[in-house]
Amino acid sequence: MNALSAIILVAGIQAGDIERRAIEYSQGALGGTVAEAVFIDAHGRRLSMAELRGKPLVISMVFTACAHSCSISTRHLDRIVRIARGALGHDAFTLLTIGFDQPVDTPEAMRHYATRHGVTDLEWLFLSFEDAGDVAPFAESLGFLYTPSPRGFDHTVQVTIIDREGLVFRQVYGEFFNTPLLVEPLKSLVLGVPAPEDSFLTQVGNRVRLFCTVYDARGDRYYFDYSLFAGIFIGVLFLGSTMVWLAWEFLGRRPRRVA
Repeated sequence: MNALSAIILVAGIQAGDIERRAIEYSQGALGGTVAEAVFIDAHGRRLSMAELRGKPLVISMVFTACAHSCSISTRHLDRIVRIARGALGHDAFTLLTIGFDQPVDTPEAMRHYATRHGVTDLEWLFLSFEDAGDVAPFAESLGFLYTPSPRGFDHTVQVTIIDREGLVFRQVYGEFFNTPLLVEPLKSLVLGVPAPEDSFLTQVGNRVRLFCTVYDARGDRYYFDYSLFAGIFIGVLFLGSTMVWLAWEFLGRRPRRVA
């Protein structure tokens, strides 16, 4: 079932049911492979999905004429991505904002869209489809719904996280969402899944960062929790002291030979 068929299917029912079915449709894309497509970036360069594999991707589909949901969600995403970069590294993942309103969402329109929303992240690409025929199958592979409306388009407001192999890993919904909903899945992909080129020491370091990088809800930030190392040190010290005491007791109670 393609996106258009799904929209027709839910037409005429209650808004709550439309939302529920849209989410079910979106969740149905989990584990699937993102469709191949060729894009033109804001600087006129051609990029394919195959070229973008190798690191996790965060994909947001928008239409540049949207002054409400797309703009709000892009600004919110910019804030969350800054937090994620600080926690995981600047080049740990790539972000794609893709214009689905073809032929309106040209590379120039995507460049203006990025400028209008103050995006300066070098790992955030604003893309236009090279072939308008790729829009529907690509959106379907993401579980993204859209349909023309008097406002331009009605569409699912979602961010899709893709793993290194090009599989849909997680969906995040809404114009606003809590920071961990995006960062935690990325953290597990960046730090919890070894890349083929990672050395043993890099893998060990990433595992340490995975468990010690924690979220502070009061400050809406991630930080490296050194107290976990202190706990491990105290545990090892206690275990070592216990073993020494047991050995001392054992040796002290052994019967001694009488000469």
